[in-house]
Amino acid sequence: MQPLFLLCVAVTVSVSWARSHPDPLSSEMINFINKANTTWRAGVNFHNVDMSYVKGLCGTILRGPKLQEVGHDVEGIQLPDSFDPRQQWPNCPTLQQIRDQGNCGSCWAFGAAEAISDRLCIQSGGKVSLEISAEDLLTCCDECGMGCFGGYPSAAWDFWTSKGLVTGGLYGSNIGCRPYSIAPCEHHVNGTRPPCQGEQDTPDCVQQCIDGYSPSYPKDKHLEWHPLLVSCKLLEQ
Repeated sequence: MQPLFLLCVAVTVSVSWARSHPDPLSSEMINFINKANTTWRAGVNFHNVDMSYVKGLCGTILRGPKLQEVGHDVEGIQLPDSFDPRQQWPNCPTLQQIRDQGNCGSCWAFGAAEAISDRLCIQSGGKVSLEISAEDLLTCCDECGMGCFGGYPSAAWDFWTSKGLVTGGLYGSNIGCRPYSIAPCEHHVNGTRPPCQGEQDTPDCVQQCIDGYSPSYPKDKHLEWHPLLVSCKLLEQ
């Protein structure tokens, strides 16, 4: 009788768990989230796709290599009511740029390349304004992960300090040494571009600039010495 009782308890617990944790892509999950009445509302963004496809769009692999952490005490700093970096650094056009990674889980490479481009410009007061190549990082950093199928942002920063990155703009821009080679596509919305379909393979690592670009690939490498994970500790009075 005891094994039967334990089986009934297990079935009851599993049913209770299923009811409290609906399928992530279901309308039940949307209603569950919206009933919490938080600062945002859930909705339907993906139709007729499974969870494996959605996870494929999340290119960041968690629990990757750790960077040296440097903390800053910001006690007593008066924060402004609003802050717009585009107005603060108008000579840094990458701050206003929105890149499209296409049908490739390369957000880890895009995030690093975009941040590096912005920081170089900000630190130089607008004197160094260039687009760091997400293509170079995506295709040539073997230790960063799996290319279009996900990568480690921290490893991307390590690669910048150890190997360097060349310049490269958006798809079809012919800007820089290695522009992005994957065409933009519509991510589950109707638009002027074709819809994103299938899974894009990671392009090859081509250690050569596009025709007509100068300087050469090795000379176009931009290198930094110390990537740091910066954290701020805010002490409430």
